Amino acid sequence: MKHYFFILLVLVVFSCQDDEPTVPIDPVAEVLDLPETPFDYANIPLSQFVNETVMGFDNTPNDNPITNNGATLGRVLFYDKNLSQNNTISCASCHKQENSFSDPDTKSLGFLGGMTRRNSMPLINVRFYQDNRMFWDHRAASIEDQVLMPIQDPVEMGIPIPELVEKLSDLEYYEDLFTNAFGDAEISPLRISRALSQFVRSINSFNTKYDEGLAQTGSILQDFPNFTDQENLGRFIFTGQFDPELMGNCASCHLPNSTPIFLDEANANHIIFSGNEPKNIGLDEDTNVEDNGVGESINVPSLNGFFKSPTIRNIELTGPYMHDGRFATLEEVIDHYSDGVKDHPNLSATMRRPSGEPVHLDFTQEQKDALIAFMKTLTDHDLVNEEKYSDPFINQ
Repeated sequence: MKHYFFILLVLVVFSCQDDEPTVPIDPVAEVLDLPETPFDYANIPLSQFVNETVMGFDNTPNDNPITNNGATLGRVLFYDKNLSQNNTISCASCHKQENSFSDPDTKSLGFLGGMTRRNSMPLINVRFYQDNRMFWDHRAASIEDQVLMPIQDPVEMGIPIPELVEKLSDLEYYEDLFTNAFGDAEISPLRISRALSQFVRSINSFNTKYDEGLAQTGSILQDFPNFTDQENLGRFIFTGQFDPELMGNCASCHLPNSTPIFLDEANANHIIFSGNEPKNIGLDEDTNVEDNGVGESINVPSLNGFFKSPTIRNIELTGPYMHDGRFATLEEVIDHYSDGVKDHPNLSATMRRPSGEPVHLDFTQEQKDALIAFMKTLTDHDLVNEEKYSDPFINQ
């Protein structure tokens, strides 16, 4: 049996003549549909290669482990448009499940029609960002900090946290949800943060063609029997066997810092596909740009142009790419690394050859196609349809 909670959401139409909302029209009734027994979020199946080394990347704090009831509450909060000032935007508005919890638009729409400054990053496997810093510019020190920032942002959701606490306290369905998650019905900023963080950390993706191939060989350096020749060529290029001088190529920015670039049978942990340190990959020639990323955020000019390296898992689903969504396709991304890297004064060391010149990999068309074919093997088609991560608010 399922619990059904009726929620009245008021659609507000803004006049094109002034900034004042008109009288609400045609209220929409939605239903909150949750299973009697919560989904299992605490025991998410991980790859067989998630061993002690990989679990060392886990940023889950001791005081906020993932629980089934906590993540269930987090799921409801994640999809609830009541978390915005005018009930029009939820976390999921900018982090869509079908796009691996990213946004297919270059910038995301805020609660009053404004646009966010950057493209919304995907939220899969954020549990394994070892240094736990979030956003393109690393301004959030943890997932617990990050999840509250868009709610308060004047463009995104626009509601102060004390006002949100009061608002949620007036919604009948949260009493049981908070009680189940935390032992009593108290709603607080800390509990909102912890529940949302539990849900986000539970979104893990290790069910792909790539994972199947790694399980068969036990080594990223061997051809995967379930791959086509083209996909294996792309794997060869991506893992740094293509250009020995660069010692890693793509993998050097898309692996946790302590993971070896060249992996053998004894250490086949090439599964996270996201780096900890921000990088300057030569998107611009200098710092005379609108967005200087990490350097701007912490006021360190030597880090101008540095941005977080996102995971490439499900990258087929997460375009457009880069912090500003400047590349619409994977083809454009590969073209950048092939011959488009600019000589930014803060260019990351991994993006320079020993001679000091920016890295231009000069891929052939065959190599470009192979890289894209390999990256598509990292698509988890089950994740984007998994009910436990889906919207629990169903129209009826």
